[in-house]
Amino acid sequence: MFWFLAVAMVVVVAAVTLAVIGGGESEVLPEAPPEHTVDQLPLTRPVGRADIDALRLPLAPRGYRMAEVDDVLGRLGAELAERDARIAELETALAGARAGESGRPDTFDEPGREPGEEQDR
Repeated sequence: MFWFLAVAMVVVVAAVTLAVIGGGESEVLPEAPPEHTVDQLPLTRPVGRADIDALRLPLAPRGYRMAEVDDVLGRLGAELAERDARIAELETALAGARAGESGRPDTFDEPGREPGEEQDR
């Protein structure tokens, strides 16, 4: 019985190996191009949500290629820092503009009436 199971296992392993290899056919698979990210993020405009959704990083045997991921994350970090600086600059300009307007009468006040003066109804 033992010899029968051993021979059956060898036959099954041989059949699976031939199926995986292709049965000895002389077809040669074409060379696969190396997987390198051609930076898919736009260089001429800021990165948007759709760009991030469409981004696909190449896989390596144990996950993603560390250098590729580091490059993309570095680029995104720099753009986010640039946006944060621009937002802070605009918020400062807006606060300055609002502070400058506080001494001016409201444009909706009636002429001849002081700002803050109650209107009689």
